[in-house]
Amino acid sequence: MMDSTRLIGLSLGADLCWPIFYEDILGILDPKIRIGGQTIDFSVERVTIEPFDLAQPVRYDVLLDRLTPWYHTSREWIKKAIVQNDLYVLNNTFTLQSMEKHTSYAAAIRLGLPVPKTILLPPKQYEHQPDLEMTLSSYARMFDLGDVGDQIGFPAYLKPYDGGGWRGVSRVENPDDLQRAYDESGSEIMHLQEAIEPFDLFVRVLAVGPQVNVIKYDPAAPLHDRYRVEFGFVDDAELDLLGDMALTINSFFGWDFNSCEALRRNGVFHPIDFANANPDSQVTSLHYHIPWLVKAKLRWSLYAAATRRKMRHHPDWIPFFLIADSDLPYREKLRAYAEIAHERYETERFEEFCERHLGNLDEVTWEYFATDRAKEAVRRKVAVLFPDHEVERFTEHFWGLIQFWRNTERDRLDS
Repeated sequence: MMDSTRLIGLSLGADLCWPIFYEDILGILDPKIRIGGQTIDFSVERVTIEPFDLAQPVRYDVLLDRLTPWYHTSREWIKKAIVQNDLYVLNNTFTLQSMEKHTSYAAAIRLGLPVPKTILLPPKQYEHQPDLEMTLSSYARMFDLGDVGDQIGFPAYLKPYDGGGWRGVSRVENPDDLQRAYDESGSEIMHLQEAIEPFDLFVRVLAVGPQVNVIKYDPAAPLHDRYRVEFGFVDDAELDLLGDMALTINSFFGWDFNSCEALRRNGVFHPIDFANANPDSQVTSLHYHIPWLVKAKLRWSLYAAATRRKMRHHPDWIPFFLIADSDLPYREKLRAYAEIAHERYETERFEEFCERHLGNLDEVTWEYFATDRAKEAVRRKVAVLFPDHEVERFTEHFWGLIQFWRNTERDRLDS
């Protein structure tokens, strides 16, 4: 059979650094993969935003989407491409559009995960609509916000039901705080959620396909220092549990990459924020951890393109619900959910593919992150977010953390 080139599209917004890393490493790697009698190579292209004919064909074999939540022209083109052209998209645009924080909480509760107690509040104000007055006068019921606060307990967090990068999140210590924050919430639909306190560990779990990375996280730190560089903060059993939790959530919604936040209290990990299907991917946040993310995205997108992985067009929740309704203990349910995830992510086949065809990715990535080209990409991202007088200092800071990653990675590769 003739050789074939698989085209990977990157649908990007403000991302600067990781797409450069991704493109550069793919170019150096230049994989030639023999599958089904074909030798496959790969090309990557950034997708533009422009008018499109609803009947136009799609040139891409895989699309890595970072725009769906914010740029609706891109979102609608992607939805059309899935429906008409069977394009494989990371992530599933339909579930990403409809499954916001609220739905993910509801799903996790249904599956038996220890989600903090959460109550949804009607908005403080309403946008005017022609039938608004009749609807509210007929059906809206007065409620005592203090009673709602008592049901949850204090401290608690008031936050928009659909999330959005810490937008509108308020910590409330008492009924007066709650009333003040609710009054300021405007027309937002809000959740009031129990604070998991005291907790002794906050983690963020990044997952790309079946690949999982558990990172210690400090939400109170400045943005550039929230992802911690620490080791050994969870044991093997906790590492397995957190991996199973992240894969359960992702496979339930049909997402290829996502991040899950969890707090540990009295030995129990409570998932508190896990509908982050466009997780932070910038070097100014991830620093030490960004090489892992770039490699994970490369492995998964190359695998999907090479094997012509098919979209799961409906989430198919029944297998999860059958487990949820069983008498299995929580940990066994979570393990069973993860088995569904591994089947859907084709974990065994994926790992064999990576071992056979991408065995030099670790070494190529390690060498790349010593280059001037990689450092310049770091500088470009820093220059967007930091004032001029801090660009040099923070470029060296983030670059130094990447070099620390190279040191630890070298030890791993040599072992």
